[in-house]
Amino acid sequence: MHAFQYLRAADIDEAVRLAAAPGRPETRVRFLAGGTTLVDLMKLDVETPAYVVDINGLGLDQVEILADGRARIGALVSNADLARHPHIARHYPALSQALLAGASAQLRNMATTGGNLLQRTRCVYFRDRAARCNKREPGSGCDAIGGHNRNLAVLGGSPHCIATNPSDMNVALMALDATVHVHGARGPRDIALRDYFLLPGDTPERETALRDGELITHVTLPAPRPGTHSTYLKLRDRASYEFALASAAVVLQSDAERIVAAGIALGGVGTRPWRCPAAEQLLVGQAPDAGRYAQAAHAALRDAVPQSQNGFKIELARRCLAHALSMALPPH
Repeated sequence: MHAFQYLRAADIDEAVRLAAAPGRPETRVRFLAGGTTLVDLMKLDVETPAYVVDINGLGLDQVEILADGRARIGALVSNADLARHPHIARHYPALSQALLAGASAQLRNMATTGGNLLQRTRCVYFRDRAARCNKREPGSGCDAIGGHNRNLAVLGGSPHCIATNPSDMNVALMALDATVHVHGARGPRDIALRDYFLLPGDTPERETALRDGELITHVTLPAPRPGTHSTYLKLRDRASYEFALASAAVVLQSDAERIVAAGIALGGVGTRPWRCPAAEQLLVGQAPDAGRYAQAAHAALRDAVPQSQNGFKIELARRCLAHALSMALPPH
């Protein structure tokens, strides 16, 4: 591990000031919460910050229900506390289920909401300093293309990167239309989660829309809507402590006969948590139907591009999504 300077922030403004202090290159500053990803990557010399700013004293560790019904989740709320929060478990079950499907109980006790939004890929080439990886070292190449890519993306890849986003939580947040609230040197701003994660394109090293030195402070979820059903389904090689080969977060709002709104996102198959508008459009205005669910699942994977070892993910993800839809709102 490279030497670094450890700093501790007392409030949000100080955290931002520490990250943007004169002579302190912002790209070499990292905020520390639970550390379940950052510290691992520092040990591997993948992350080599010159400054680490501890933000655990900022008090961003509460879930609040706002007057308009939205849920406001602090960036330092642990995955365990968020999953077990009564309001989240009751009104946003897909999020609770996604959190409980991730990692181990020990890691969920430490991992945070903000940290999960910054979680980096588990691609073996990204984590191996001896391998070529455009995400870790822009312009070096991508050993995953034509290499060991069984666990990597079939959606959203580019000639420069096919690494998957590993998070379960982020897939559920994507289906739920979450908003990320950040604070930086230019002040606060809000980023819709649909715009927060970037496709790799020619710049796979840029994973999010965050500016240098910006701090995630909260995430908000829209107010619960009557007649909403949601679920999260994760398929993996073993039943626990494993990343998804394919997963699906489904949020369906229905009246007595038809689906009136839909939010669908896939995990394990995309370079970012993968929202599926084509699948959603096929469902809105339709009665819950197994055949319609299968059509939506095919539409969600229509643009999939398999690599040398992961073509099986396309059919796996289709079946995962179709089953998740049936779980959330059983066919009539």
